[in-house]
Amino acid sequence: MRLALIADCYPPLRSSGAVQIRDLTRALVAEGHQVTVLLPATGQKMPWYQEESDGAVILRLRAPRTKDISHLRRLLAESAMPWAMARNLARSPFAGAAFDAVIWYSPSIFFGPLVRRLKKRNGCPAYLILRDIFPDWAADLGILPRKGPAFRLLRGVARAQYRAADIIGVQSPGNLALLRGQTGRARAEVLQNWLGAAASAPHPVALQQSPLAGRKIFLYAGNMGIAQGLDVVIDLARAMEARRDVGFLFLDRGSEADRLRGRAGGLSNVLFHDEIAPDEIPALCADCAAGLVILDPRHQSHNIPGKFLTYMQNGLPVLACVNPGNDLTGLIRQAGVGVVAERSDPAELHPLAEALLVQISEDRGLSARCRDLFARNYKASLTASQITEALRAAADL
Repeated sequence: MRLALIADCYPPLRSSGAVQIRDLTRALVAEGHQVTVLLPATGQKMPWYQEESDGAVILRLRAPRTKDISHLRRLLAESAMPWAMARNLARSPFAGAAFDAVIWYSPSIFFGPLVRRLKKRNGCPAYLILRDIFPDWAADLGILPRKGPAFRLLRGVARAQYRAADIIGVQSPGNLALLRGQTGRARAEVLQNWLGAAASAPHPVALQQSPLAGRKIFLYAGNMGIAQGLDVVIDLARAMEARRDVGFLFLDRGSEADRLRGRAGGLSNVLFHDEIAPDEIPALCADCAAGLVILDPRHQSHNIPGKFLTYMQNGLPVLACVNPGNDLTGLIRQAGVGVVAERSDPAELHPLAEALLVQISEDRGLSARCRDLFARNYKASLTASQITEALRAAADL
């Protein structure tokens, strides 16, 4: 099939979303599809820029800046983004390109107008990969008042993008119930998060020259934002500081990183390091004992974070602290790949961390179970096949 894949991130960005889109692109190409990735490009002087990467055409379309600006400016810029992309697509060599299907990744929630335009022109189905149920999670965390005008406006935008889809893929069964009544005619299904094959690049973190040398390390490799609620890990590190054989390593990225650095000041068992390339993460995992998965307990939606997949792929068990009822809790316990708390309480997390350290030293099958869970559920090739099969079925209706 000739596929248009729309997203707001792609390498060289290092975000989990960028890595996912790259890996999905590679998997779709490996299936024999012709993939054109459409991306908004901030600060780009020309209307469009074309490159070849990962076996696909990467088309960067000039669009307004949407990052690191005020909330109001971001709302206006994201609202304008799909129209700017459509206008600059029309100026590109792909103005008349034919597509058999459209796939798009959310966040952002604002791609609906561009998707509808491509669907209408090509008479083709569209698959929405829905990773965040926004703005609902922002209201859960108190960032947006649920009864305020901003929430109502953004929920309207989100529902408009649902109506543009023929199929919507959510990352966990629990999210199907949260979407009930919002999807219009679109069919919703579970589409697991995914990763491609692990790379083998050496990592730049000089652990042996750091205060964590020789320790069993808990690794946090992901965004450090409001949605994560990472204060509980700093409190846990403080509670475990007397153990000279345990350390905590944070790869520094996100709006909360500087504040958390300040909270951890003086702790001998905590190390912050600049963000590293995604292809360097597997080598770092090999030097660590466990991965950290932390979500703010106020979330109502379900989340299988990309960092969890990274840990599983590399055989790292997890110490998790997630919102009550999250599908991830049952998954971790049933698969036997770590321990999990459903309260952001260091007094509860501390004994779990101690128990996990004992299990790591005694359970020889632990790492293999992690890798097996990844292979059964989270390979990019499985995701690509599920999406294309759903699109073929929708096209036949």
